[in-house]
Amino acid sequence: MENNWTSFTLKIGIKAHLETLYKAWANASEIEKWFLETCLYQHTDDSGNAVSGSLYDWSWYLYPVKEKGKVVQANGKDFFQFSFAGDCLVDVHLKEFGENILVTLTQHRIPDDEPSKFAIRIGCLEGWTFYLANLKSYYETGYDLRNKYHPELKGVNN
Repeated sequence: MENNWTSFTLKIGIKAHLETLYKAWANASEIEKWFLETCLYQHTDDSGNAVSGSLYDWSWYLYPVKEKGKVVQANGKDFFQFSFAGDCLVDVHLKEFGENILVTLTQHRIPDDEPSKFAIRIGCLEGWTFYLANLKSYYETGYDLRNKYHPELKGVNN
């Protein structure tokens, strides 16, 4: 197996409607249910979904880090792409697969310098693995797996 430090892809099947999972990424109030503490999209359509070119401002529970970036592409149906972790891009493809929606997340344009290999390639892979599991948990069961209120447990998978 060849090591690829500049991109990775994760996939998960979620029993939900396509429109619901698209909004889970594109709508500020929905993305806050499973991923973020606060989300601000600069520009949205009539349904509240972020549009291509919109800037965003994100924050997470228990972490002082703020992520600012841009929604690069938002087709309103099954594809959402945004900048992340500097100049990286994250592509989210949604595809009907039986009773499920296959969510395919690819983060690419990761720099291949040593700090980025660990902070972005490994760190983001670990983070997205947890948050995709939380996306599934929230939309299939209503249960949010995030640790929102116990700073002493910061850094553990919960």
